[in-house]
Amino acid sequence: MVQVLTKEKARARAKKAVAPVELPLGRILSGDCIEAMRSLPDACVDMVFADPPYNLQLGGDLNRPDGSHVDAVTDDWDKFDSFGAYDAFTRGWLTEARRILKPGGSLWVIGSYHNIFRVGATMQDLGFWILNDIVWRKANPMPNFRGTRFTNAHETLIWASLGEKSKYTFNYRAMKTLNDELQMRSDWVLPICGGQERLKKDGHKAHPTQKPEALLYRVMLATTNKGDVVLDPFFGTGTTGAVARRLGREWIGCEKEAGYRDIALERIEMALPLDESALATMQSRKTAPKVAFGTLVETGWIAPGTKLTDKKRRFSAKVRADGSLLSGKETGSIHGLGAKLQDAPSCNGWTFWHIEHEGEVKPVDALRQLYLLSTEP
Repeated sequence: MVQVLTKEKARARAKKAVAPVELPLGRILSGDCIEAMRSLPDACVDMVFADPPYNLQLGGDLNRPDGSHVDAVTDDWDKFDSFGAYDAFTRGWLTEARRILKPGGSLWVIGSYHNIFRVGATMQDLGFWILNDIVWRKANPMPNFRGTRFTNAHETLIWASLGEKSKYTFNYRAMKTLNDELQMRSDWVLPICGGQERLKKDGHKAHPTQKPEALLYRVMLATTNKGDVVLDPFFGTGTTGAVARRLGREWIGCEKEAGYRDIALERIEMALPLDESALATMQSRKTAPKVAFGTLVETGWIAPGTKLTDKKRRFSAKVRADGSLLSGKETGSIHGLGAKLQDAPSCNGWTFWHIEHEGEVKPVDALRQLYLLSTEP
């Protein structure tokens, strides 16, 4: 029997058929990341940042010279039966990542020598176009306790677009501003996650490969814009989500470990988003003068939105996300804005601008010195 549809039912069915799928923004999807990504529509995210299992293939426990145990990656999620099994897994999640990326989106993958070359080859096989490989040189790497190899002091990030002719976002001026008005290079010196940033559970690392927020801060500031959707298929303890919230980006996570999901949600809830004036970044050469303390901003020593004043409190300015300052309608670097406000030919912003730190008002140069001390090997 043929069912006859009324006009109203026909319209309702047609409307339902083309209704857009609502994205699970600000949510962590449980279960296998490949299945989780399959639940998302085509071309729906602006960036994928992936920190996949390294497939370390560790043999036995690792101990320090004093006999204490090294808290390394020994979890089941990092174990694969063979390279073939790892390659199949890699192809699966990369295929889904390619499908959900918008035409102008980009992919970031981070890894060690154990896996990054296999991942990179699969990316090229699937049609991704590699834009850069970034060397994250760790300012304070873990020593090689056995003394049988060089100390592993870096990891590699691959940044890729969907194809050779594909468009992609690159905030060149913001990166140049962060890097003392020099072009940002492909070798980044940043400390590993430690101190208060390192999440602990029952006295141990909550996650063995937790990435520093400074690393994600630079990636997102460079290759996304406010309101963009960032997906992390290996969400872990939520570094991507926390930084996305701070920078005004939307996020979606995939994580099959319930313990990590709980930690991530609590952490992201505590990540305060930046206000509009702090979030604005330099985009043109005319409004992006020299800045020399961007590293302190991206590593969290001076938070965007922080108020700076001169020693006599005649002038004040707010720190923005890329290390530039805002005072009223005037913007500039710590040096350029200081000179402009004083109507002076030049200004040493490191000593002119002051910040409240640990109950005292100090020149920002004091924090620079503390940062340098903290990153000494």
